[in-house]
Amino acid sequence: MTRRLRRIGFWPHRSVAVSRLYQAAKAEKTIQGRALRLLRSWLSPEQRTEFDTRGYFDVVGCDSGKRYRIRRGTSGNVNEIDEYGRLGRGWCFVPLGGLVEGDVMLAQKIALETDEERALSVANSFPGPIRWRLPRYRPSEGRSLGARFYSS
Repeated sequence: MTRRLRRIGFWPHRSVAVSRLYQAAKAEKTIQGRALRLLRSWLSPEQRTEFDTRGYFDVVGCDSGKRYRIRRGTSGNVNEIDEYGRLGRGWCFVPLGGLVEGDVMLAQKIALETDEERALSVANSFPGPIRWRLPRYRPSEGRSLGARFYSS
């Protein structure tokens, strides 16, 4: 019985590995796969690592020197980043044509790095992410907000 398990035990793992390799090669031949491969070839090593691990990368605008974060997506995926690393105002601009995600992100990267002023002149802006606060304590109407008033 042990010989049989040893003999059979290796092949299922090998077939899973071959299947995954086949699926990865098949995915690279699609339009989306080729576009993402082209995008990765244009990214710096730091940007590529950030994109692969977090799903976004940062670029610096050529005119103002501001930092922008480009997230995965085709519209509304560009945000300014302040000096503390927080997301600020968002920008929505896409190239003409029905391009896939990787091509749109590459066009946004090139536009911000080479002609930031013109790219933002045609872009629609929207407010940055809202940080919601959960109300922990809400005083009733009759109570003061912690200020003490003394009568004289």
